[in-house]
Amino acid sequence: MTSAYRPDSPEALRRISAGTLAHYRSFAEAYRDGTWQHDVSQNIAALLDAIGGAPPLRILDLGCGPGRDLVALRRLGHEPTGLDACPEFVAMARELKAGEVWLQDVLALDLPTARFDGVFANAVLFHVPSLALPRVLRDLWQALKPGGVLFSSNQRGDNEEGFADRRYACFWDLPTWRRAVEGAGFILLDHYYRPPGKPRHQQPWLATVWRKPSQPR
Repeated sequence: MTSAYRPDSPEALRRISAGTLAHYRSFAEAYRDGTWQHDVSQNIAALLDAIGGAPPLRILDLGCGPGRDLVALRRLGHEPTGLDACPEFVAMARELKAGEVWLQDVLALDLPTARFDGVFANAVLFHVPSLALPRVLRDLWQALKPGGVLFSSNQRGDNEEGFADRRYACFWDLPTWRRAVEGAGFILLDHYYRPPGKPRHQQPWLATVWRKPSQPR
């Protein structure tokens, strides 16, 4: 159940970030155990196919959690970098030695410019409040090389925003999400709903694939 709330100040954003982070920290090991076998190979393939080219590719796993997808990307021959705000997740991911892992809040990113071929944002950007979303998308734009690819998978809905199960969440529909990401300069390449093989009402996840243009628009 979502409790409607839209932040209107930097202090409100800090409270949202702290609350969401506290939720994940409270059950970090259980989260790892409960999600480790989740199959997101469709999403990884969507990102890599859109980038093209031979490995190794530099991939930022945004909101990497305990490191499951870092391991998958490393096994495919790529050079993943993880990023998460939860210290417990960062420690777990670093133990896997599948790539460098940065402790950063998605709402306060400090990323190198034009470093990555792709950004894998699986189940993370829906935690970003609408007030902060333009800045976060601009930060990801700057971190991608020209022609780089952003993949995102978000829980979808009817554009509700607020607290859900102690986490802040935004449930955007495709038109709203498309306006936001295109507003940052990305070009939509593809979209689909997950999990695959289900009727639409049983597909709560919206996956989208975007490209940063090779030349300024």
